[in-house]
Amino acid sequence: MVTRMPALAALLLVILATFVPAATGTANRPLHLVLTPSQKPTDLLAAGEDFGKALGQLVGVPFRVTVASDYAAVIEALRNRSADLAWVHPVGYVLANREAKATIVARNLWHGKATFTSRIFVRKEAGFKSVEDLRGKTIAFVDPASSSGYVYPMVLLMQRGLVKGKDPKTFFREVVFSGSHDASMRALLNGHVDAIASFDMAREQYLKDPAERDKVAWVAETPPIPEAGIAAREGLEPALFNRVRGGLVQMRGPAYAALLKRVYDIDGFEAAEDKDYDPVRQAVDLLNLRPR
Repeated sequence: MVTRMPALAALLLVILATFVPAATGTANRPLHLVLTPSQKPTDLLAAGEDFGKALGQLVGVPFRVTVASDYAAVIEALRNRSADLAWVHPVGYVLANREAKATIVARNLWHGKATFTSRIFVRKEAGFKSVEDLRGKTIAFVDPASSSGYVYPMVLLMQRGLVKGKDPKTFFREVVFSGSHDASMRALLNGHVDAIASFDMAREQYLKDPAERDKVAWVAETPPIPEAGIAAREGLEPALFNRVRGGLVQMRGPAYAALLKRVYDIDGFEAAEDKDYDPVRQAVDLLNLRPR
């Protein structure tokens, strides 16, 4: 016999269901992936949305993708849990792990490697042969939290005794922050600054014209830096975490090559662990970096 639920009890259940939040990774609450704005935001968002669709098909859940306003906003999104996942650069991950208890899911493979370096670039016509030649000149960094665009080159300059007291203006006449790697490269090429700090393949990635590329050289290079990757917020369900990691590791080969190149010009992903970023922690501690 089917018993009928009293009307009041049924009403209470409807009210409760209204206030129960949707499960993460559903149509009502897709996984939110935030991207670090290391290149032109409009282009990055378009590529990121396509990436989210492809990853969603592999993971079996929908994704929503946005681009953060700056590097610090990525960490804040993980801290306040407005983002479930974030594509973080190496220093960003270390800060997000410390400040927001984020956990690395997978790291990028780029030109077949899981590491990269930072270089200090100059215009060939200027005649600079070493980083020491830049004393009293102007430089564009990317962001105070950028691994290759500030942290690692600053450590290099400090270790060589060129920068004192963690202040780049003790060596350079003027210091600016461009906000993105491609903006730095363009500022150098246009003669707005004498030097920039960026990742090792920035010249090849952002200067497609061989004639422009030939105008840029580099005078210093840092030790290897663990690649950027995707981190998860604290409390993301373990089963969902593992599904995302599995989906990312599958994104390799010809089927995904064009898409991955559009996002951050990468080849794919490999599973990553927190300990992989210990060298970055040492650089962060040397500069005593904290989220802004």
